Amino acid sequence: MIRPRPFLALLLSGGAYLAGCGAPQDATEAQPDTQVAEAPAAAAATIETETAEETDASADTEMTVNALAGSFRDAGPDAPAVLIVPGSGPTDRNGDNPMGVRAQPYRLLADELEALGVSSLRVDKRGMFGSRLAGDPNAVTLDLYARDYQEWAARLRERTGRDCVHLLGHSEGGLVVSAAAARNTDGICGLVLIAAPGRPLADVMREQLRANPANAPILADAEATLDTLQAGERADVSGLHPALQGIFAPAVQDFLISTLSVDPAALLRTAGLPTLILQGDRDLQISVEEAETLAAVDGTTLVVLPGANHVLKAAPEDRAGNFATYADPDLPLADGLAEAVAEFVKG
Repeated sequence: MIRPRPFLALLLSGGAYLAGCGAPQDATEAQPDTQVAEAPAAAAATIETETAEETDASADTEMTVNALAGSFRDAGPDAPAVLIVPGSGPTDRNGDNPMGVRAQPYRLLADELEALGVSSLRVDKRGMFGSRLAGDPNAVTLDLYARDYQEWAARLRERTGRDCVHLLGHSEGGLVVSAAAARNTDGICGLVLIAAPGRPLADVMREQLRANPANAPILADAEATLDTLQAGERADVSGLHPALQGIFAPAVQDFLISTLSVDPAALLRTAGLPTLILQGDRDLQISVEEAETLAAVDGTTLVVLPGANHVLKAAPEDRAGNFATYADPDLPLADGLAEAVAEFVKG
């Protein structure tokens, strides 16, 4: 069981959850990659990751490393290979989430990449779904995730016989694969960051908290808690507003401590690898400006996908219609996304 982590969550609600005045209807109908508790911590539902729906894909081969599990899609002996790393919270190897996301973007991406001559491996995070025996899903840090994906990259190289593979991270996964490459670039050809944050999480959270006047009564407590966590110390949230208790729940504080101050652009500079940055211009969670921040790093290439949203689907302009795509696995991926990935990894 895990508690949903609040990675970039305020981009969805504009702080409405924090003010205790309810989320916009479109944000509650289909909860995307980032989640915020809108009730006291005791009432914020923990998630049985074992109950997430698994998709039958006959072309997949199950792969494991230690107690971690994933699905390999083989495009042939000479095909380049990509490791697909999921976004935040209880997001599975297909890109789905038991809190309302059923778009299956990673499974669809594997389908299209295979047709374009690219092998892929999409994986479940430690403690979740097929990887539930790998440990407590709450007892994680950015560095622990980075080590997991370095081990997955080595396993993928072994499986394919390639000297190096590409790491592809979606949303929070973009930060994680950058951390993995910054830690050690051996056997990594390059990075693909899709809808990835461009600024430290603490900066984003403060900006969103301050942007909503309704957060005024709890703003001081929220910023003080952020200060404590950024200083590397755990925070006592027992006396805080119920919404803050959910966002800064003790179970996720170690993860927050490890990520709040991390600069995604600095990680890219440290890694020094060729990097493709893909960003939809109808993404309601990550802006094109975030992608442009990452693209200021040398060695990066930015591709903006017209009409694409955060779950990699073509989305209408209205927010309700955009969020409706989060629950529709039958919608194809946005035009040009898989082609851009395939061209980059083959190049």
